[in-house]
Amino acid sequence: MEITRSQNGDTVIVTPSGRIDQDTSAAFQEALSGEIASAPPASVVVDFSAIEYISSVGLRALMIGAKESKASAGKLAVAALSPVVQEVFQISRFDKVIKTFETVENATQWMREG
Repeated sequence: MEITRSQNGDTVIVTPSGRIDQDTSAAFQEALSGEIASAPPASVVVDFSAIEYISSVGLRALMIGAKESKASAGKLAVAALSPVVQEVFQISRFDKVIKTFETVENATQWMREG
């Protein structure tokens, strides 16, 4: 898995690619936690456009990120979920835990507005 970082104004965009599973979730969690801790209160959007699969350990990494973000008064959102990943979010009701958006642009706009 590769993870890239970009910035749109005050919002950090983290873009992992590949699969977030047992083999890659620790690296994903470390990258996400690093961005959240770097400049609290951080606004972080995770761009899932290049994620083909996420397992329960990947969801756990996101949950930890959401808790860290909330504790530091930051914001965390995910965007551009593939149909398979979106289904995992819906079945696990994770879309009720973390704010999801159709596009990264929608997520960054939400970050700016509120």
